[in-house]
Parts: sequence; C-alpha cells; structure tokens
Amino acid sequence: MTGAPTDATERRDDESSARSLNFIEQIVEDDLASGKHGGRVHTRFPPEPNGYLHIGHAKSICLNFGLADKYGGQTNLRFDDTNPVTEDTEYVESIKADVRWLGFEWENEFYASDYFDKLYEFAESLIQKGLAYVDDSTAEEIAAQKGNPAEPGQESPYRNRSVDENLDLFRRMRAGEFPDGAKVLRAKIDMASPNMHFRDPIIYRIKHAHHHRTGDKWCIYPMYDFAHGQSDSIEEITHSVCTLEFIPHRPLYDWFIEKLEIFPSKQYEFARLNLTYTVMSKRKLLQLVNEGHVTGWDDPRMPTISGLRRRGYTPASIREFADRIGIAKRENMIDVGLLEFCIREELNKTTDRVMAVVDENPIKLVITNYPEGQTETLRIENNPEDASAGDREVPFSREVYVERDDFMENPPKKYFRLAPGQMVRLKGAYIVRCDEVVKDADGTVVQLNCTYIPESRSGSDTSGINVKGTIHWVSVPHAKEAEVRLYDRLFTVEDPSGEEGDFKSYINPNSLQVVRAKVEPNLSTRQVGDRVQFMRKGYFTVDPDSTSDLLLFNRTVTLKDSWGKEVKKG
Repeated sequence: MTGAPTDATERRDDESSARSLNFIEQIVEDDLASGKHGGRVHTRFPPEPNGYLHIGHAKSICLNFGLADKYGGQTNLRFDDTNPVTEDTEYVESIKADVRWLGFEWENEFYASDYFDKLYEFAESLIQKGLAYVDDSTAEEIAAQKGNPAEPGQESPYRNRSVDENLDLFRRMRAGEFPDGAKVLRAKIDMASPNMHFRDPIIYRIKHAHHHRTGDKWCIYPMYDFAHGQSDSIEEITHSVCTLEFIPHRPLYDWFIEKLEIFPSKQYEFARLNLTYTVMSKRKLLQLVNEGHVTGWDDPRMPTISGLRRRGYTPASIREFADRIGIAKRENMIDVGLLEFCIREELNKTTDRVMAVVDENPIKLVITNYPEGQTETLRIENNPEDASAGDREVPFSREVYVERDDFMENPPKKYFRLAPGQMVRLKGAYIVRCDEVVKDADGTVVQLNCTYIPESRSGSDTSGINVKGTIHWVSVPHAKEAEVRLYDRLFTVEDPSGEEGDFKSYINPNSLQVVRAKVEPNLSTRQVGDRVQFMRKGYFTVDPDSTSDLLLFNRTVTLKDSWGKEVKKG
C-alpha cells in the first residue's frame, strides 16, 4: 500500500483541501470524472541507480506517491537500470532507504531489466515492421547524419537493409559476435523531422558489461528513450510524470507505443527543482564526491536526501518544502532559504533546548563565593514551545565554562553580557557579577572571578535584582567533550552551474568549520539522529560517527537566516 504514515497523510489531506489543485491533480481529477483508465490512478517513481537521490528527486517522490495516496491509487518503484557501466546495487539500496525514510512505501518494486526480454521482442517487432535497422556507422558519423534543427539530416547508408538482414544482424549482436560500438539498432522514423529525437534514434547499443541484476546474460542494452515509455506501458501506468526536459522525448515515446500497439501510458511534465547555492546534476554531484570536495554522497553539505538526513533534516520538513514550492510548468529557481525555513519551523516546536559552549578556547568562570566542591542540581525546561516536553536535570558547580564572545572587557553601551562590574544571569541558575579578570602572560583572558547572588536562583528568585542579559554555560567538572561541525552553503553563488568556468571554482571554502565544544552531560545519552537546539546557536543533530568518548554534532540550520542578511549587506 502506498502513502506516508497515517498522521502525516491526514495532515497533508487537510492542507491539500485548503489549497487549489495543481495542474497534474486537475488532470487526474478530470480523468477520474471521465472514467479514463477505468478510474485507476497508477504512478511510478523511476530513478536510474547511478547515484544517490537528491532534493529534486524528493519533490518527484512526493508528487508521484502523493497522487496515488490522495486518489486511492498505487505507485511502483522502478529502477531504470539500462546502463550497466554506471549502475550499482549500492545506489539501489540507498534509493529504497531514501523513499522509505521520506515516509512512502511502493506497491511494486520493478526494474527495467525485468523487461529486457520483452523489450528485445519489441525491437524485433519494429524490425519486422520495417521500422528499425542495424547501423554500422560510428557514433561520430551518426551525429553528423542527424544534422541540426535548421536543416534536415542525411540518411544512413545502412538505412535500407532488408528485414531479414536486420534481424540476422540484431540477433548476432545479441549473441555477442560484435565488439562495443561496432553496430547499433536505430528506429527508422524521419531524418527531416524538426524534432531531433525523431531522426532515427538509437534504441539498442552493444555493451559487453556485467549487469548488477542480469549478470552477463546480455551484451546489448536498450537506450533510455526506448525502455522508458515501454516500461510505463508494460506496467500500465496511467499518469507518467516527468520533468520538463522530457517534453521533446514524449512524441517519441508515443510513436513507439503506437507502432507496437501497446498500452497507451500518457506522460505529463512538470518543472524540475532548481535550488540556489547548490547543483542538482548527478554528474556534478559525482564529481564532488570522486574529487574529494565532500566526504561522500551523505556529506551534510550535499543536496542528497542522505546528506540532508545526516545534517538533521526530517522527512516532514522535506515534504513540507515540496508542498510549499508546488508543481509548476515553468522552470524557476527556489531559494534554499525556504528549505531552511521549513526545518527551522519544525525544530523550533519539537527540539529540546540545551546548553553547549561552542568555543575552541572557552573562558572559565569561577564563582568565588560558591562553596568549593559543591554540586547543585538545577531543573531547566526543555522547550518553552512545548509544555509536554518537561524539564531536565543540569549540574551546577563553582566553576563553569562560558563562551569568549559572551565577555567584553571594554563593552559598548547596551552590551548586556559579561563585563567588569556587570551582572548577567546564568541560564536556569543564578545572577553573577564579574569582579576580576584574570589574564595569561600574553594578555589573553583565561578566567573571570565572579560572585553570585544566592537569592537569585531561577524559579525562586527573591533578590529583586533585574538583569537584561542571560548567557548559557556548562559546569566544568561535568562537561562532556564534543566536536561541532558548522555547515554552511556549499557554493558562494546562487547558480554555480550558470556561472562562467568550472562550477567547482565557486565552492565555499567556509562551508564547513569544525569547532570543539563543552556540552551538558545529559547529551551523552542522545542517540544518532537526535536533534537539539543549542541555545543561541542553532539546531544540531547527533552524527553517526559519534563515540562514547567524543560526541559529534552537525549543525542543521542556524536560529535565523544570517546568510540572507550578509548577502543583502554585500
């Protein structure tokens, strides 16, 4: 059965009823009203297993599965595995994991390779109808024959081979008699067509390569344009949804279906997702991985679903993003800030607030009038946005760490954090006053000696003292060591693919900063993937590489859109 978990499904149903239909939903509703396809809705998500899925695929997943979910239909997951050179079972498994993580389940799991025998029969049928021929031309010669959109192409010298000769050659191609590139099978359509895809497209090529599912059974493989539409037809897909670049391919798919006299699956196109400050080409993402610009497909800076998951994004936030951007017929560029807004809105409501001193060289704050050796257990609320989140125990002692940015020796006016003679509240604890600044031989501040107001404990303050500043802290003897990875945009320009030169020259050198931190001891019980808000810092998630000795946190998103402000300043 297709669809996301029940609560998410109900939420999306409520939201969809409140908004107008997108153009594909309108088509589906019209088809249902007319009884087309017997009132069925059957979609498919057809990724090529040659890389990891990215946020653009997530949009397509939400659309295809969402349509079936909304209209009581089914969705197939079909791997278009027609190129054994670039495909791998690692990609197959990662794709399945990503679809499930987003909250969807497919009705059937199919592969284009399931249909290799049937597709071969289709090819022979075209040959027998005089609609396909074996061509000995080289790739360069075929490209030259096709000409350009302004001029008709030239027919291949092999175009008028007899049906018997073509069948014999094609069967010998299958038997492995010829080397790679020696021959191809082309459809015989129209070398003068204004649609370049009609100029006798290649539908089979020779590849002596091991296939991840069929092994060495085949040494000829169908081209994507030949396999795609027929696979939809074999599965009797009612609404075949593709991105806009497939518009000129659609007449070819329809031609194959017509000539083969098979189920008329219909293709509809929508605008693909283009996101600022990233690239969405699998080829370019593979370059980033292979050339070591990122640590892998799941690097949290990557727009892959696995990268977003590792960074701390949730399925709900990505589905919400897909809902917000909608389904359009025109290409446009979506601001990555909208994706960040979606996760920020969710995490603000759902994450615990915790204290972490994210500083390579924090300052030690010593409360000189607090009893030595004493530890006090404070109770601090987890989330002011969620009363049901309760509170947690946090140890407090005579010595605490504070961030260097929370102290200024010579502060400007309206500076409400620590300064000589100035008071602040330690979050959830007491009001303290900075009495003395201790420096090392180089003049660097290493310690602040303070006094606390015993009557100012949070929740039972009777001191009558009002302070405007509150800072976070971590008890020195109880602090846990952590590594914090501060991720930012991977590129410095909005459209790296649209700029001059190599897109990799626009990689942001500050896309990752690694900082040591001291964190509350209760964070040591957090599990991989758990999300928290570091007070005043942002939202973070526990990385899979965490160990019992060193916690690793990835910044999912900042508390506010600081990047946008910096861009406007620039």
